Amino acid sequence: MTSETTDAAADAQRADRKAMRRYLGGIFIMLVIYGLYLGRDFLTPVLLAFMLATTLSPIVRYFSKWSVPPALSATLLIVISAAVFGMIGYGTSGPVSQMISGAPEISAKLQERVATIRQTIDKAVKATSQIDMVAENISDAQTQKVVIAQPGILSRAAGNLLSVGTTMAITFVLSLFLLASGTMFYQKIVQTFPLLSDKKRALRVVYNVEHEISRYLFTITVINLVVGIVVGGGLWLIGIPNAFVWAVAAAILNFLPYVGALISIVLVGIISVVTFDNLIYSLVAPTFILLVHILEGQFLTPLLLGRRLELNAVAVFISISFWSWLWGFVGALMAVPLLVVIKVICDNFESLKPFGNFLSAHQAPVKADTEPVEEQTR
Repeated sequence: MTSETTDAAADAQRADRKAMRRYLGGIFIMLVIYGLYLGRDFLTPVLLAFMLATTLSPIVRYFSKWSVPPALSATLLIVISAAVFGMIGYGTSGPVSQMISGAPEISAKLQERVATIRQTIDKAVKATSQIDMVAENISDAQTQKVVIAQPGILSRAAGNLLSVGTTMAITFVLSLFLLASGTMFYQKIVQTFPLLSDKKRALRVVYNVEHEISRYLFTITVINLVVGIVVGGGLWLIGIPNAFVWAVAAAILNFLPYVGALISIVLVGIISVVTFDNLIYSLVAPTFILLVHILEGQFLTPLLLGRRLELNAVAVFISISFWSWLWGFVGALMAVPLLVVIKVICDNFESLKPFGNFLSAHQAPVKADTEPVEEQTR
């Protein structure tokens, strides 16, 4: 009985320790999420800078082979990048300001068009004047509410402008320092390992992660630029006003798989309905954007990016929802690149490969990897 009692007490202690570890792990995760939320103003430009530096670092190393100092090539790349972003921001600021100031008129026209369609349907079902009067009253009431909300929209836009400018400035400056340092960052990582074999493995993993991430970010940026150019040209031919703004919006929103395309279709659809009197013709613009995204998702992206970094749709939606809840729109834009970073890191460590398999959209590579491991264990 004494031995049985001792074993039972030991089992109870082990169960208590496991429960305590789970509780502590849950508390740690909650603290990390809370810390990410509190530090979003600091962490957002830092992560953006690391992503930009990772994307441009292969170019810096390429110029280093031709005896170009990293500081010089990094400065040129950052200046060019900042100039491109500045020109895009300057080119879109005027039309965007006009659309923001004209939001009440756009809303009124949209309500008028919707009310017209609704009245037609109501007349077909039941021709009564009372329904028309109620619809007009509701439309007038809603229009007044939108006009009252206009100063709030303008004030929020003006308040966010300084924050966006500060974030971009910190991003470019920190990216410049990261790129100008060359391989010093990697050397610091390697120096933390005592054994030569560990140093080689760490250096191989770091370069592999950087190669995969830079390849993904560069390729997806090129794809989004192509999408933006095609969308802008098509909308210009269709007759949508401010086609350049919608081209930039389509390129940026395409960093959000599935969700970005839906937002582009809805926004352009609203503008198209307001712009054109013919309801059938107003559907041409959103249909065109839908076709562009279908072609991009089914042909262009698999052709240029391949299947290796394809992500699980469930994981993508969870990541976008989490980071948009945590950091807003900027967090949503960084959600998928961050997910790719996590997947690449997991693929380079044996203990983390199961989680990388969960993030992947395919299971075939995992099976191929596990077969040699099973043969080695035998």
